[in-house]
Amino acid sequence: MNTDTDSPRGLAFALGAYLLWGVLPIYMKALAHVPAAEVLAHRVVWSVPVAGALLVWLGRTADLMAALRSPRMLAMGGLTAAIISVNWGIYIWAIQNGHALDAALGYYINPLVTVFLGAATLGERLNRWQTAALVLAACAVAVLTWEAGRLPLLALGLTASWAAYAWFKKQLPIGPNQGFMLEVVLLSPFALGWIVWLAASGQGSFMAGDMKDSLLLASAGFVTAVPLILYANGAKLLRLSTIGILQYVSPTMIFLVAVFLFHEPFSSAKAVAFPMIWAALAVYTFGMMRARRGRVQARG
Repeated sequence: MNTDTDSPRGLAFALGAYLLWGVLPIYMKALAHVPAAEVLAHRVVWSVPVAGALLVWLGRTADLMAALRSPRMLAMGGLTAAIISVNWGIYIWAIQNGHALDAALGYYINPLVTVFLGAATLGERLNRWQTAALVLAACAVAVLTWEAGRLPLLALGLTASWAAYAWFKKQLPIGPNQGFMLEVVLLSPFALGWIVWLAASGQGSFMAGDMKDSLLLASAGFVTAVPLILYANGAKLLRLSTIGILQYVSPTMIFLVAVFLFHEPFSSAKAVAFPMIWAALAVYTFGMMRARRGRVQARG
């Protein structure tokens, strides 16, 4: 594949993933009365048949079987599965409890944290644009910390867990679809056990009288697996710079949903911090595009 060009199919895949992630808070808000741990368990369990059907259709089940027989692959898959479950859990709780703005902030900050991790752990040098973007983002976090009297833990938790997931996921020597299936398979015994225990103790929401809740929970597999699979396949067909710009679609939609649909309070500190984050992302994107043009011109 030529990484200097964007595939229209890849653009459709990636944009579809980000749009679905952008409206995901509406789905999560509809389940706000269901405990976050139960919603998380259903996201895992119902993702298994969706991801499994895709692997069968692609004819890649042998890769999964080989991964399940490899202790190293199981250990790495277990780590990424644990990290993504933490990310999902924080996200579900945030949306259900009126903190969608914090979720948007977390995903806005994420690309900047990824750049920082590259510099801190891989020795990558920061250019002046990246440095300026990180300083602006740090100032925005400082403003929010000053207002609340503590760090914006929800936003930073989402950022840190997603950045860690992406970093370790790169080390997983298996295709994206097989990797996702491996993760939900490893998580499913715990998730299924929790669902069964809730049902046995009379605390479960699934098939407990309200058919709407049951249908929403059963849809969790499509809601979870489809955008992840679309993203994984789209990212392979797009330039990194294109993915870098598209990743702002979801937090922007979450922001709009939080303010105009959920009517979450937009404090004076957020009114200062969010424009600072947007400015940081604009600086970061400008620097990324400028660096790419320089590399293209250097190659002649």
